Amino acid sequence: MSRTLPPALMPAFSLAPEDDAALTALYVRGTPANSLRAWERDLAYITAWKAASFGAPLLWPEEDRIALRFVLDHTLDLTDTPGPAQDAAIALMAFGLRRDLGCQAPATLDRRIASWRAFHRMKNLASPFEAPLLKQARAKGRRAAARPRQPKSPRPITRDLLEQLLASCDDTLRGLRDRAILMLGFGSGGRRRSEITALYREDIGTEDYAAKGLIWIRLLTTKTTGPNDAPRLPLKGRAARAVIGWIEAAEITQGPLFRPISLSGRALPRKLAPDAIRVILRHRLGLAGLPLNFVTPHGLRAGFLTQAALDGAPIAAAMKLSLHRSVIQAQRYYADVEITENPATDLLG
Repeated sequence: MSRTLPPALMPAFSLAPEDDAALTALYVRGTPANSLRAWERDLAYITAWKAASFGAPLLWPEEDRIALRFVLDHTLDLTDTPGPAQDAAIALMAFGLRRDLGCQAPATLDRRIASWRAFHRMKNLASPFEAPLLKQARAKGRRAAARPRQPKSPRPITRDLLEQLLASCDDTLRGLRDRAILMLGFGSGGRRRSEITALYREDIGTEDYAAKGLIWIRLLTTKTTGPNDAPRLPLKGRAARAVIGWIEAAEITQGPLFRPISLSGRALPRKLAPDAIRVILRHRLGLAGLPLNFVTPHGLRAGFLTQAALDGAPIAAAMKLSLHRSVIQAQRYYADVEITENPATDLLG
């Protein structure tokens, strides 16, 4: 993906060309790559929706009635609802921007509206979604379309499952890489796939490895931190040895830490693709004799917290590694484990 903003996101107020270029570069540098990709997808969807619904391009600022129609059209099940909203949805499906006519998840609508609001902020314009009527419609629509929360992974990758995946890793360069990825992803606090693929050799501190068997992982960018407050997380024991084993075998002295492996078995000089962790995990699931959709990369994050709860680790200690800011969010994993130990579940023996 090119690290530039689509023309429709450029600021609307008048700037000198050099200032306009500097501001665009600032948006790009200051926005995580995943957010830029999401913005581009959402802008494509919103633009196509308005064209299909009204035969017109987006306006800046957008009209309140258009924003309200967007909310209403996306809080309905359009399967058996003929009309303009269904026609627009069918057109979006033809473009590959929508999967079906069912009512879309409230979280999906919230994300697209958040993107649309961000586009207005970039142009120094007020968003129509700040109007009281729009806020009320969003709240009512969210409640009407509420559905049970779906986990990001079908199940957590706890220690036992992780050991099954690790057993599929041999001593080839690919096996060493995959073992290091899985152990770092789990052992350093349940890392997100974007955090794993973003690591560079320079982010791995080995000053304590010889004496303590400990390495340090610097995360320059996460969902909750940035380069100015990049955390350093410890990785011990088997996991540290796996990472060092990969570095030495692949002879990585600088540049991306985890890299593609060529057909001839060489580590290539470029970083892994954004979706590479999912591909690697599916490969290991297959070798372990498990269904390819048994878990997703988020299972490493969920598995770390779940295993911490199973082992009785205090939630505050687990959060120091997982980097969760919200105790409520982290507590969900603990609650699933601890509720079975609640004395109130034994009232009838």
